[in-house]
Order: sequence, then structure tokens, then C-alpha cells
Amino acid sequence: MAVDILFQSPTVITGDESAEPFVADVLVSGGLIAKIGAPGSIDAPSSARRIEAKGHVLSPGFIDMHAHSDLYLLSHPDHEAKITQGCTTEVVGQDGISYSPIRNVNQLRAIREQIAGWNGNPTDEECRTTLSGVGMFEWQTVGEYLDCLERNKTATNVATLVPQGNLRLLACGPYDTPASSEEIQDQIQLLREAMAQGAVGMSSGLTYTPGMYASTSELASLCEALAKEFPGAFYAPHHRSYGFQAIESYAEMLGLGESTGCPIHLTHATLNFSENKGKAPILISMIDKSLEKGIDVTLDTYPYLPGCTTLAALLPSWASSGGPSETLKRLEDPETREKIRVAVEVTGCDGGHGIPTNWEEIQVGATSEPSLASYSGRRVAEIAKSLGKPASEVFFELLLKDKLATSIIMHVGNEENVRAIMQHRVHMSGSDAILHGKTLHPRAYGTFPRYLGHYSRDLSLIPLPAMIAHLTSRPAKRLSVYPFRGLVAEGSAADLVLFDPEAVKDMATYDEPKLPSKGIRYVLVNGQVALDEGKMTGARGGKTLRRGSDGKVKARDE
Repeated sequence: MAVDILFQSPTVITGDESAEPFVADVLVSGGLIAKIGAPGSIDAPSSARRIEAKGHVLSPGFIDMHAHSDLYLLSHPDHEAKITQGCTTEVVGQDGISYSPIRNVNQLRAIREQIAGWNGNPTDEECRTTLSGVGMFEWQTVGEYLDCLERNKTATNVATLVPQGNLRLLACGPYDTPASSEEIQDQIQLLREAMAQGAVGMSSGLTYTPGMYASTSELASLCEALAKEFPGAFYAPHHRSYGFQAIESYAEMLGLGESTGCPIHLTHATLNFSENKGKAPILISMIDKSLEKGIDVTLDTYPYLPGCTTLAALLPSWASSGGPSETLKRLEDPETREKIRVAVEVTGCDGGHGIPTNWEEIQVGATSEPSLASYSGRRVAEIAKSLGKPASEVFFELLLKDKLATSIIMHVGNEENVRAIMQHRVHMSGSDAILHGKTLHPRAYGTFPRYLGHYSRDLSLIPLPAMIAHLTSRPAKRLSVYPFRGLVAEGSAADLVLFDPEAVKDMATYDEPKLPSKGIRYVLVNGQVALDEGKMTGARGGKTLRRGSDGKVKARDE
């Protein structure tokens, strides 16, 4: 329940890129920012809670432009990972594959199996018992999924993208074949329906099946429909490679923006592997040239070097054609396994971003099969050495025994690229956090405090007011929720974070990835206190944010 709160004398950083910080009192009432005034000037109700905030920063809640909380919001509704770091709004439906839209249970089952490494895969029995009443997987459309979130109440605000891989699965099946004109039209109609139900744009995962089977022209058809029929909506591609030919992959996406007029949001815009060390200036120049042409381009990054995905994502795309069941059959065939091994280890394949996989760089994350629990947190090369077998055998063992559900952390980033890209004028933050399992990437708990503490305060890379704009007003504008969200202003939603700028620090590590960050005192979501003096309250003040026919993105009661 939202209560009246008076923050006394915090340093207010509004999120507006042109505004200077100032000391003020801020009154929250009815889920909104009711009044901002000089210290001591606000006549707050006697019942209002008063929070002494001198020396602390009050900012808008942080917006995660790339979240994988699609199931976690339902299965772990307190949402500690995001609330404790100040995140108040998330965008799900990422990387071109999620749980809606679907047309039948077989499609849903295939998706659940394919991305179990991202989100887990609650069994039907767990859905009936542990998660009874939630309505898990009892949806087909994007609108029904959003309704499920709304009915259960969420800790954060949630917007969703339409996963392009789902569109292709429903229209073309899980196969590596060109889409016919009729199948492309089917995808466009599915896109229209999902957008009409409240999605804010479309995502792709062009290193994940089946979305990666789409040609540039097929993607262009979808982007053209998005641009013409849904102004303000955007395309968020995980493009075809972040390794070999990464620059060419970025060029393809920027080209789609130019040729179709569709706004482009480059998701987790990294340049990984030694292949791309020092290439950030090339990408930055490409983005700048696109902006000069009037192309609407934004991007997000996470403030870490390693990436995180599923182990099965390393497979060549041909090995995944037909879906998870066909993939597992191929993995059981010795001759096919050898072809896969060569593609993964020797030549490099599209699943591995065109780079031969170095098993020293691959750390096992979450596993579902109990017999594999001892592998979690360890590098594949180290596991292989301890067992006296080739690393490829560990790879295949994990895939088969865990039925493709293993997640991994890939230690392949370049610090100079990370720093350069995050300073761009259209940059914002996306955690890309997988929350399922014991061994997580630390970005699940530490993304926003790491930007504030490590990169802003400690390295002085970006001044604090500007960094807060990266995390608040910029993504709010991309999502078309600004200025109601992403801004500390009278009349705006009380999505707020109070933190100590000298103490804020990400604590999560690769060995202890679930350590909450330090320095975050209070988090409010629509005026409800989700974090109180650093302690979780369990409040579910979030709302589902839906795009309306007028192009505005808001909750139903706004």
C-alpha cells in the first residue's frame, strides 16, 4: 500500500540531463511525487512518514532495458535481485524468444525447453502445487501474459517486447528454411496482434534458433510494419555476432533502421573476444553516422566483461534446426557429435559468434539435473582436466544430461570497449541478467550500483547526474513513459531510489553472485516501499506498462 512519505533534504538528481542536482524536500502521496520544495517548506500530513535523507541522493528508479525476468516475476515475486539494486522498471521478451505469443502447447513446451537455461522450467506439477493460483503458462497471447503479471502483482513495473523468434516459430516452424511470402505475412499479423495487446516493440535473438534463420529481408518486412503501423515502437536486436564479423552484424541492424525507418535499440551492445579488442571507436563512428542521417538509434550495455547465455547457444544453428528434441537426437549420434565438435572447437560457428570456443573461458552456471550440480561455477576446461577427458565430452555430457538447460558465463569481454560504448550519448543500461539457479552472473544483483559506484564515482568516467540519466530518463524516453516515469518531478510516478553516493557499491561476485549491493537505502515503486533501510519488504507495487493505440505507454489505471 502506498503511504505518504516525506524525504527530508536529499540531494535530488531528477534524471533530466540538463538539470543540476539540488537539495530539497520531496513529498510522496498517492503513488505520485506530490510536492518538491525547499527544505522545511512542505506542510506534510502528520501521518506522513519522515525520512531524513541529508547527504543521500534521491533519483528516479532505474530502468532495466534488457531483463530476463519473464518467469521470475511470477515464481519469485519479491524480486530481491532487482529491487535491492534500485531497479523499478524492466523490459522483458528479450532476445527474440519468450513464452508468448504461442498457438499451442507443443510450441510452448519447445520454448520452455529451449530457454530453461535462462529462466528455469517449472514442471507441470510445480505449476499445480508450488505455484498454484499463479496461472503459470496458462496464456497464449502477449496480452494474456501481461494480464497474468498484473493479476499476480509484480515488484517492478514491466513492459514487454514481441519476440521475433516466436513469430517465426509460429509461422515457419523451428526449421532452418527461408520464409515464404505467406509466412512473412503471418508473422506480420502476429506482430500486429501482439502490439495491439500492449507490447512496446520487437526483439530478435539472431544467434538463437529459430529467429536466427530469418534473412535480412524478412526482418525488414517486420521492421517496416512496426515503423509504419506503430509509431514510437522500436526494434531491439541481439544481432548475428558479437565476435567474428561483429561490426558487419551491427551494420546490418543499422541498415535496417535506415531502410525501414524503424527505431533501432542495439541490445547489450558489446564487442567481445580478442577479435574485437579496441574496435569500439569503429562502432561508435557507425552509430554517429546513423544518427547524423536522422536514424533513431539507441543502445544498452551491462557494466561487466563476461556475457551469459545457455550452453546450447554455442551449437551451430544447423544442429538446432527442428527444435530441442531434434537437437538432442543429433547430440546422441557419434558422427554428428564429431561434426558439432569441429564446428564449435576448431572452425568456429554462428552459435559461438564465429570464434572457436576456448573452454577456459566458459564457466558453467545453473544446471537442472542434480547429478551435474558439482559442475556449477566451474570452467569447462577445469572440469575436463579433473575428469581426465576432453572438454568437448564435458560439453556434450552437460547438454544431454541437462536436456539443454545449462546456463554459462562467457569470460570474453574487453574493458576498453565497455568503457567507450557506455559513454555514448544514446547509451542506457540493460542488465541481461539470468536470475535462475545457484551460479549467476553478478550483474543479476549488481548492474546499477556498479554503474554508480565503480564507473561513475571510482573511475570518474561519467559524472553522477549524467550517469543517472543513462539509467532513468533515457530509457524512459525510449519506452515512451517519460516524463511520468524516469523523472523526479511533481506529478510523476513515485518510482524512486534513495542511495548513499559515497557508499553505493556492487557486492556480487562470480563466487558469490547473490550478494545484495551496498548503499541503496530505499526503493519505491509507484509509491510503495519495496526496500526499507536496505531491507526487503515484499511489496508488489509494480504495474504492467502497455502501449496503447495512441502510442502512449502506461498502466491501465493511469
